[in-house]
Amino acid sequence: MARSLGRLFKGFQSLASFPAMRAQLSHPSVCVSFKTMVALPSPFSSKPRDFSLPNPSWGSEMLRLYEYYNSQCEVETEGGEKQGGPWRRLPSYNRSLKYATGGVYLSKIIQSKARLFTRNIRDPGAAFEYVLFYNKDEQRCVGIFQAGHLLEGPPGHVHGGAIATMIDTVTGSHASLLSGPVMTANLNINYRSPIPLGSTVLTESSMETKDGRKTFISCKVTSTDGSKLHTEATALFLSINVSHLLLGG
Repeated sequence: MARSLGRLFKGFQSLASFPAMRAQLSHPSVCVSFKTMVALPSPFSSKPRDFSLPNPSWGSEMLRLYEYYNSQCEVETEGGEKQGGPWRRLPSYNRSLKYATGGVYLSKIIQSKARLFTRNIRDPGAAFEYVLFYNKDEQRCVGIFQAGHLLEGPPGHVHGGAIATMIDTVTGSHASLLSGPVMTANLNINYRSPIPLGSTVLTESSMETKDGRKTFISCKVTSTDGSKLHTEATALFLSINVSHLLLGG
């Protein structure tokens, strides 16, 4: 077994030595988010399921908001042609790349068991149901989030850690779109009112400032009509070089 793993590691190191692979890994646009790594090239990649698309567990409010933002991802011109709209839906998958200490990419067997935290429960509607939309011109990101029964904290309401996870997901995805691969450096959250289990809320993030490697994001979680503020937060993200992780630099 040890010899097999050793051969696998050497194979990945050889693969990473190709100039084309190095160029791809060092390019800042190789992934949508460091958390998801959805666009990072992988020799084991196959077409994954996009969890940001509607499924039978989505309630009417979740579907309504999805249709509202999705309808703005493509608009029709006066001449009847279709073109990109102000919003873009971000895909979401359940796998993320896994790394060993020193940046050595692990074997296919180990990687196949890795799951993105918010997508590690396959039962539709049981935990995190969400979809993210991004508006480049306004530098805004919106997450539509429906909380399942496995996210219960206080009786009948969503656990504060689950809310923090969604805030980190939305703001982190937003920061990575603005600055390339990032890591969360600071997340400051103020909880204002509890979120009932099964309800749908909006998580909206806006860029505040960028300073070198630092990207500052503000965020709020509200009821879908905006009448109730559930949570507000600020976040700091630091840009990272993914090639250093992958190639052990």
